[in-house]
This record gives sequence, structure tokens and C-alpha cells, in this order.
Amino acid sequence: MKKIVHIIAAACMSFAVVSCSGKKTQPLSVAVFVPGIIADSPIYAMLTDGVKEAVDSYNSGKPENVQAKLNILEAGTNQAEWSSKLTALAAEGKYSVIISSNPSLPELVEPLTQQFPSQKFILLDAYKAGNGSIATVRYNQHEQSYLTGYMAGLMSQTHKIGLITAQEYPVMNDVILPGYKEGAQAAFQGTTVDFRIVGNWYDASKGSELANAMYKSGVDVILPICGGASQGVVSAAVETGKYLALFDTAAFDKAPGNIISCTTLDQKKMSAEITASYLAGKTEWGTAKTVGVAEGYVNFVQDAPGSKNPAVTDDMRAKMTETVESIRTGKLVLQQN
Repeated sequence: MKKIVHIIAAACMSFAVVSCSGKKTQPLSVAVFVPGIIADSPIYAMLTDGVKEAVDSYNSGKPENVQAKLNILEAGTNQAEWSSKLTALAAEGKYSVIISSNPSLPELVEPLTQQFPSQKFILLDAYKAGNGSIATVRYNQHEQSYLTGYMAGLMSQTHKIGLITAQEYPVMNDVILPGYKEGAQAAFQGTTVDFRIVGNWYDASKGSELANAMYKSGVDVILPICGGASQGVVSAAVETGKYLALFDTAAFDKAPGNIISCTTLDQKKMSAEITASYLAGKTEWGTAKTVGVAEGYVNFVQDAPGSKNPAVTDDMRAKMTETVESIRTGKLVLQQN
């Protein structure tokens, strides 16, 4: 009898993808839906890098037949196509989870959880609670935009700063733009913000045109949040000798003499962590979390290579350090509703 038991046990161990009941155990399969183009967006590059890092770590040392599979889909900059491409991805029925990042995605994903009830979604830079097929994590962009605006307000000699966005959307209108103004006016009461819209996420010529017009009007610091169109804004700053404050990544090398600050999101770290948590079976479905400065996912960068712009004075740096620390410790509370 013991011999028979040992034979059965050995057979089960030998065929890791088939259980003793005869049912196949499917390896995990992860899809990353990129609502844009990776090359044009550091935030999406961080998303894919983090997921890949977690999948590679999970697969390390495992037999190929039980390794997690990874597929990355770039949906492009035409937002009208995102819904149909996301639907087609879910309809394939071969991904145990679809991971993505964009504030607009909960609205696109929620109908799909009814249409494909077994499909799970993890969304970063997004917020949706109460749906058992979705888990979301957003960054506190009130903190991010406030810090960016505060630095711009300290730097501006004209007390006129700018923000160029690809388009209007709820987080931009309700969080980023107001937070940017709030921070700038905390640095210098009376600072105004010139707000302009490219109309898409790729037109560098339009980005340059808008930036040049703003600089000519007296704006001396611009925050660009417009994807590929930001290249035109950077070019305009270099040509005019004006300044830029950047979001999301520490990209001081794009224009070393013109970039005064980078307020970053650690999307790579977050995407790696949420993917690893999913692969370990620890995802808390139906939850919506917000992370910021205190948790280490929003950072005002002052010590990266190239970050020591000589135009930024020691007094400005000291004020920024104090403000960041006030947020980190909870002395200054900037909630994102």
C-alpha cells in the first residue's frame, strides 16, 4: 500500500501542470495594456519595466511550463481606440490579469468586468473602489503638483508661470492645475498660471508654439504634461533661455541649464510591487489606495546627476527641503479627494 502511495505522489510531482484530480493547473499570464506609446512616456516605460522585473523574478528558477507569461500591448495615442483594444485584449480570455496605468481607465474597465467576469484588472495612477475584479493605486498628485508649483513660484522673476497639457481631464482640472497654482502662490502670493492645451499627446510643433507664446508673454517657468509634445516645450525653453519644471521622472539631462526641478513618481517600484503581490496571490481586490511623499512614491529630486542647476539658489533649495519634509511628516497635509 505504501508503495502505491509513493508512486502516486511521485507522479503528481513529476507533472507540475497537472493535478492528481486530472485538472490542468494553468500558469499565470500577465498582460500590460499601455494606453499610449512607451517611447513617448516615461511613466509607461516605468510601468512595463516594473512589471517585467517582477515577472522575471517570479520565474527565476522555475521550470518553463510553470513560469508566468508576459505580453505588452501599446494601444497608441488615439484614445478613441483604447476601449476597443482593451475589450479585445480581455476577450482573448488568456490573461489572468491585465495591468495598466491611467486615470481614465476605471471608466473603460468597469463595463468589462461585467462582460468578462473572470478577468482581473490592476490599474495604477487610477482610483476605483468596490469592484471585486479591480484593484487600483493612485499617486497623490496634489502633493506632486504643489511641490512643482512651489519650486516654480520660488524661481519665477515675473511671477507668471505656465502649464501646458495635452488635453483636459478630471485629474488635470481638479487636482494638478489647482495644486500647481496653490504651490506657486504659497511661494509668492499673487503668482499667476497660464494654462494651455496642445489637443493631443504627440504634436511637438504645437508644444513649441504654445511654449514660445507663453515665454513671450512673460511666463518664465513652464510645467509640460503633454507626452511627446513636451519635446517641443523643451526646445522652446532652450532657445529662449527660460525654465522648465518637470513631472514624473528625473530628466535633468534633457536640458541641464533650463530644468529647475523634477517631481517624480516611482511607478517602476509600484508596478513591480503590485505585480509581485499579484503573482504571490496577495492582491486585495476591490481596493483603492493613495500613496505619496510619506510612502516614498512621490519625490522632489534634489540629488540626482545634473540636478544642481546654478540658477536655483541655496535659499530655494532649503525652502524646498523644508516643504517636502513638512509633507512627509504630516505637518502640511495635501489630500487628494
